[in-house]
Amino acid sequence: MFVGLALLSSPVVARQFTFTQSRDSQTRESAPVKATKTEVAIDNFRFSPNTLTLSVGGTVTWTNHDNVPHVVSSADNQFKKSPLLKTGQSFSHTFATTGTYSYFCSIHPRMTGKIIVK
Repeated sequence: MFVGLALLSSPVVARQFTFTQSRDSQTRESAPVKATKTEVAIDNFRFSPNTLTLSVGGTVTWTNHDNVPHVVSSADNQFKKSPLLKTGQSFSHTFATTGTYSYFCSIHPRMTGKIIVK
């Protein structure tokens, strides 16, 4: 019985269990989630989220929730600009290569956003 109690209260056994549990939970938490289809809301003269990260082949859809029209335009012509988006209308683009894609509303240039493709 003394040996059994000594093993149960051994700090080495407790540390081994804690380490294994901690390592497993860290692995689950750090596993990357790959986005394939993501939405950016245009609302209150802002893009939300302002910066988005996705995998190669991912598609971003911008939807206008404002009461005024907007046009999504690439800052350096890396992708084709959207048509005029009225309230409720959407525009989508699939990003085929890695890089950082800055964009803005060509009607309201202070509205800016960024897509990071990894």
